[in-house]
Amino acid sequence: MNIDGIKSLSSDSPNNRFLVGRTPFFASTFDQRFSFGLYIPLCHSSDGIELPLLVIVHGTRRQTGGYLNRLKDFSENHHCAILCPLFPAGIIDPDDIHNYKNMCYQDIRFDLVLLSMIEQASKRWRLKIDKFFLHGFSGGGQFAHRFFYLHPERLAAVSIGAPGRITSPSQEEPWPAGLCDIQRLFQISNIPNYGAMGSVPVQFVVGERDVHTKQLASVKTPSNAEREAGGNRVDRMGWLKNAWAAVGIQTEMTIVPKVGHDGLKCLPHVESWLKPLVDAASC
Repeated sequence: MNIDGIKSLSSDSPNNRFLVGRTPFFASTFDQRFSFGLYIPLCHSSDGIELPLLVIVHGTRRQTGGYLNRLKDFSENHHCAILCPLFPAGIIDPDDIHNYKNMCYQDIRFDLVLLSMIEQASKRWRLKIDKFFLHGFSGGGQFAHRFFYLHPERLAAVSIGAPGRITSPSQEEPWPAGLCDIQRLFQISNIPNYGAMGSVPVQFVVGERDVHTKQLASVKTPSNAEREAGGNRVDRMGWLKNAWAAVGIQTEMTIVPKVGHDGLKCLPHVESWLKPLVDAASC
């Protein structure tokens, strides 16, 4: 990952005031088509302890600002940095809005783009990056559970919110429906590593009323798992929970009462689940 030229700002730099609280968005030095923003708690010090890192991956509408604003108190109260990548729509194909969800698109590896952003951020802030926390909702939930298949050793915990499309642990279908070609496609040996995945705390979170199927039914070629699981997100998450349990990955399922397909309304339940894990990482 090429992150040459990234350095910490000097202590007397006038730009330091922008490096705590909600930061500007920074271009990725790995690929400047992509960028990321952070919330850095006021307790951060350039010579202090490394802070746990929570990565939030946006959904199809790319509403990163809502997450950075809503997680301010979580960041301050639990001494945790928040990072939100931005994968813009229309990269290569001007009409495409989905490509980041599958981890790869033509010559782009979105998992590597994210890892490079994390490494880049660690050159400027004191962050724990050997293992980080990950949450995504909707399109971000698709990203999060597929990233988990590829890089379980990098995750301290993962919270997967209401993905419309799911990747089965089956070896019978190609990516992103299944895993039969995962090693060849990503050039990563020893994946899927169910032992490593089984050691990571996992939350599934979905709204109780997230049962509308019109958008999901528009997909012309649902996977075998999606046909078997059913047409709504609650059913598909329950199916994936059981499929992962069969290969040794234990998960928790949070169904949020009276909520539909709304990531921000589910977010308090994600925070509650993450709190003890993040606090333990802060020690």
